[in-house]
Amino acid sequence: IFLGTSLSIVALPLFLIVSLFIYLDSKGGVFFQQVRMGIGNSRFKILKFRTMRIDAEKRLRVLLEQNEHLKQEYEIYHKMRNDPRLTKIGKILRKFSIDELPQFWNVLKGEMSLIGPRAYIPWEKSKMNGNDEIILKVKPGISGLWQVTDRNASSFEERLITDVYYIRNWSMFLDIYIVARTIAVVFLGKGAY
Repeated sequence: IFLGTSLSIVALPLFLIVSLFIYLDSKGGVFFQQVRMGIGNSRFKILKFRTMRIDAEKRLRVLLEQNEHLKQEYEIYHKMRNDPRLTKIGKILRKFSIDELPQFWNVLKGEMSLIGPRAYIPWEKSKMNGNDEIILKVKPGISGLWQVTDRNASSFEERLITDVYYIRNWSMFLDIYIVARTIAVVFLGKGAY
């Protein structure tokens, strides 16, 4: 909580600048909220800077219906490398993970941790092959082991395995390692889209 509060205060000028760029870049609100699974299979709304056009969910269905290659990519990664739904500023925010900064609010509310497994979407539970039983025993994190090792190059299955590994092998030193790697990965903008 102390670290989350401190980082939120330090990042406040960046919040204002990013908000202005999002507002000027495309129609819609500055923030994006999405229901995610939390500890104990609870539900909470994750907060991010909006990086996509306002009709992104509807456009996703159409894209996946019309393009078999994108559909296969989305089924493996639950993301698309060259997502046409991203706004101009959204591409930059994603590359440097700036879109994640509002999640400090989720940390302060006790819904998330700074480090932990991914905050999975409820519809993904059926694809977690029983790994949800261990993953949902801890709070999801803004950053985590898979984010600093494979980033978006890992498949959904690989992310699950990495999250389970993190939980089973947790230590304060592992968290310190992840924080250090997060800083490096974010500044380099490596592997994010």
